[in-house]
Amino acid sequence: MNVSLTKDLSVYQLVMGVQAPPKPLSLSPATLLSLVRAQIDLLIEQQIAATLWVKLPPEKVWQLELARYQSLVGASSLIYTCQIEDIKRRKDEGDGGDEENMGASPSSSSLPHQIPVYWPPHSQLRRENFLMVLSPQFCSLILAHRLLKKRKNQTSEKVSSNKNQPLLIITTVEGRIIQQVLNGIQQALTPSSPIISADFIYPTVPEPALMNQLLAKQLLRQDEINRQIVSVRTTKLQQQNQELQNKEQQKDEYLKNVCQELRIPLTHMKTALSLLNSPNLKPPQRQRYLQMLNTQCDRQNSLITGLLDLVQLERDLEGTTLESVRLGDIVPGVVSTYQPLAQEKGIMLAYTVPTELPAVWCVSGGLRQIVINLLHNSIKFTPNGGQVWVRARLQGDYVQLEFRDTGIGIPESEIPKIFDRFYRVRTTASEDYGGAGLGLTIVQQLLLRCGGSISVKSKLNEGSTFVLQLPSVGDRLAASATENES
Repeated sequence: MNVSLTKDLSVYQLVMGVQAPPKPLSLSPATLLSLVRAQIDLLIEQQIAATLWVKLPPEKVWQLELARYQSLVGASSLIYTCQIEDIKRRKDEGDGGDEENMGASPSSSSLPHQIPVYWPPHSQLRRENFLMVLSPQFCSLILAHRLLKKRKNQTSEKVSSNKNQPLLIITTVEGRIIQQVLNGIQQALTPSSPIISADFIYPTVPEPALMNQLLAKQLLRQDEINRQIVSVRTTKLQQQNQELQNKEQQKDEYLKNVCQELRIPLTHMKTALSLLNSPNLKPPQRQRYLQMLNTQCDRQNSLITGLLDLVQLERDLEGTTLESVRLGDIVPGVVSTYQPLAQEKGIMLAYTVPTELPAVWCVSGGLRQIVINLLHNSIKFTPNGGQVWVRARLQGDYVQLEFRDTGIGIPESEIPKIFDRFYRVRTTASEDYGGAGLGLTIVQQLLLRCGGSISVKSKLNEGSTFVLQLPSVGDRLAASATENES
């Protein structure tokens, strides 16, 4: 048996429409749960077989309370479960339902002796939850109402989905108020069939013993939930504290690495200066030490510049807006800049970027920096006479950009480290290609910001391939349009 309403109504408005209505209290959803649990506890302890009218949130914790009542009190109870009508249709069509509905009890359909009551689509009931108990010994109503809030940049009013938003909660055991609610529901029913026996007498005032027990159970349930909340908050604070400690350790490790990296060129420069003071120094040796000084000064400058760039990038990256960029506007210019260097080393440098490729998202200036860093590395680590290719193609919702070279390659054990700060490739104990070891770190940070990724394949002495996945503009715009429509 299904029951439907011919017109919309609000239980909250029915309650507030009585003479001298109870005053709503602004309470948390956790308090609502404690009130519901206390009522179920009382019904079970006193074995009160009642008719229940319910609309509770769809989460399992709420539905377990109804199942607990029916399993322990027996089949003599009856539950009317209120649902929004369009939710039912969507379920029939295989949809998961409306996230903004405050609680269309989907799991309650599995309960025995329950009757679905379908409210009209877009009902005011979407913002309400309630538990109404009807029995000769005890009647009560617990009602929660959520206020409307306007979402930013939207003219239409929608219900906030914040589960921790305070609720206006009313609790009452007054028969006149409960009767007013039932009369309102009865008038809206189709077909108009009685939802409760005509000779049912609403208890004017519950027995004092029942009220004392209910109050005690409410206090116990509230204390239980408070302890759970404290436990959750304590765990969360411990996690946050651990995260802060980890960040401090990472910061200390980072500063240690910075100092060590800056100390290395200084040590070489100091050694070269002391050797230059030798009275027996020959011109070729003097030239070699002067070259050492020049190289280490360049390395020191590269380290400081790279560190400043990385610090600036990490500070500004989160707030940087993404822009639409075409690879065809970036790659050819960067390749032409590096052609003289490639020709000097006898390296064949070529690129393929189809003109029909869609634009990609990246931070302002970020794509050029990515291409420069990766192309510079490919040429630097490719011996004379080698080859370097830059290729782009469309792959699903992403544009794939590939940098492939016939360079020295990267040992397999070192590949997981190449994006670490200050990592530099060394194929032998004495070989050092210089640089700050921050270029790939910057590339990875830029890609993460725009929703892209990078992967590496490499074999020692055979070459490396860096593959980038950049989100296309078309894919992002389509996703944004879909989100706005929903």
